[in-house]
Amino acid sequence: MDNKTKSELFTNWATIPNLLSFLRILMVPVFAVLFLKGDYAWSIFVLALSGLSDFFDGKIARKFNQVSALGKMLDPVADKLTQITIAVVLYIAFSKGEDPLIKAFSWIFLIFLIKEAVMIVGGAIMLAIGLRPGAAEMPGKVATFAFYVIMIVIITFGPGIGILKNIFVLPSWLLLALVCISVILTLVAFCGYLPGVAQQLREKKEKKLQEQNKEETKQ
Repeated sequence: MDNKTKSELFTNWATIPNLLSFLRILMVPVFAVLFLKGDYAWSIFVLALSGLSDFFDGKIARKFNQVSALGKMLDPVADKLTQITIAVVLYIAFSKGEDPLIKAFSWIFLIFLIKEAVMIVGGAIMLAIGLRPGAAEMPGKVATFAFYVIMIVIITFGPGIGILKNIFVLPSWLLLALVCISVILTLVAFCGYLPGVAQQLREKKEKKLQEQNKEETKQ
């Protein structure tokens, strides 16, 4: 990352939306520990709080003109860390579950893990070569919202782990259908980032060629 990119990244960084994004990142290990200890009620509370902070940081940033380059990076990073953690803990829970259908298809949660890991590594590479990871577009926001809602429903009513399973338990087929819907939305959102990345790469290549042509002209 060059000095210019660093300067732009940390310009006007001390804002409420950025603080909320930092807090969301800190909530990730708290959620994981609570879930793995079996404190599902508290884990869903932390997850809901994380989702609300995700909703409000964008609203605050736009309403009070607190949009920043750092915020555009922190927000998706917080989303990705949260989604990776949820995917991992649910994979662990359902791979050890008693329901044979859910146990057989528990690997589906790993799709979220792979997609988010690719985006984190890709974002780091983009920053390293002077490109900016794209801000979340509407498909990404829809996918994130659906992910939070579906995972909260699973933790609330899922077989074996649901905090309200005594009232209602999701049928295995419905649980898997909801997860598949979230997977499809997530993959659509992922594909939505690719044109922006390709455009930035083309612009960077064209700029480099222009600079080379200028150097050759001078010689």
